[in-house]
Amino acid sequence: MRERSKRYKESLKALDNTKTYTLKEAISWLKKLPKPKFDESMDLHFSLSIDPKKSDQLVRGTVLLPHGTGKKIRLAVFCKGEHETIARNANVDYVGGVDLIDKVANGFLDFDCAIATPEMMKDLAKLGKVLGPRGLMPSPKTGTVTNDIAKAIEDVKKGKVEFRVDKQCGIHLSVGKMSFAEDKLYENASVVIEALNEARPTSVKGKFVKSMFISSSMNPGLRLTV
Repeated sequence: MRERSKRYKESLKALDNTKTYTLKEAISWLKKLPKPKFDESMDLHFSLSIDPKKSDQLVRGTVLLPHGTGKKIRLAVFCKGEHETIARNANVDYVGGVDLIDKVANGFLDFDCAIATPEMMKDLAKLGKVLGPRGLMPSPKTGTVTNDIAKAIEDVKKGKVEFRVDKQCGIHLSVGKMSFAEDKLYENASVVIEALNEARPTSVKGKFVKSMFISSSMNPGLRLTV
């Protein structure tokens, strides 16, 4: 069993594991807990009442965090021609066409988000088994397959994040840094919760979100009121 740090154990003693917290209460509690030497992320964790074997119940979407993620996003844009010029002028980390695809096929994965033009998707298809499991495959549903490269890049840099249900019916994503003010963390988390509810499949009956927790990177999670 993993040995917890002294700081983690102190945080655990300060919390009531039997209590369900409102979002504002939980953020306030997390801000008061002992902190590590780095700026932690604040994360939301959802357990959904869906059947992951049914294609019409696979929950996926994007949301623009009003105060950003607090993290520098390494961006790769797969394009060519005038789109490549636009991407380079936007100071994107990695830009290219078939050359960048080949680089990724050979093991290069030092990026957090990928955008592609529609014309590149045929060539990108061969990277499905590489990018797909990591949540990096561009998709029209999330606005990462588009000819409007400038807007897609701008949205990602402003704080657009993707959420996607996993095989255990869970969704986990960071919604900011613990150095953010409480009201900014609250607003970021609120828009994520709202976007998730809006992404509810019509075929799901009854309760959609079974449970919801909030945590910082190095501290225990708090159960939220659903």
